[in-house]
Amino acid sequence: MTQQEAPTEDSLAESRIAKALVRFRVMAYIVGFALLGLLVAMGLRLTTDITTPSAIIAPAHGFLYMVYLVAAFDLAQRCKWSAKGTLLVLIAGTIPFVSFYAEKQVVRRVQAGEKL
Repeated sequence: MTQQEAPTEDSLAESRIAKALVRFRVMAYIVGFALLGLLVAMGLRLTTDITTPSAIIAPAHGFLYMVYLVAAFDLAQRCKWSAKGTLLVLIAGTIPFVSFYAEKQVVRRVQAGEKL
């Protein structure tokens, strides 16, 4: 019978960062698509007086954005990002298409061991 090695503190930290990165990536895409849906719903509301989609999507996007903030902040804390880098990633969920760009940059930098 072989004895398993106990995980080191570094491997545990890397595992936690990897899990936080997955949570962030999922939320970045969800929030990005929810924001695009909200833009369409608001366009319908303003041009055709169809209000139901925006009444549903707006609060859903607001809730999802809060979850995105938690996921991004958790990743920022684990990776020890700068305040400026953290703030830029947190704001990325409010501008159409930027959450997709931010997600790609964050993944690249986290996987390379770089800080934001």
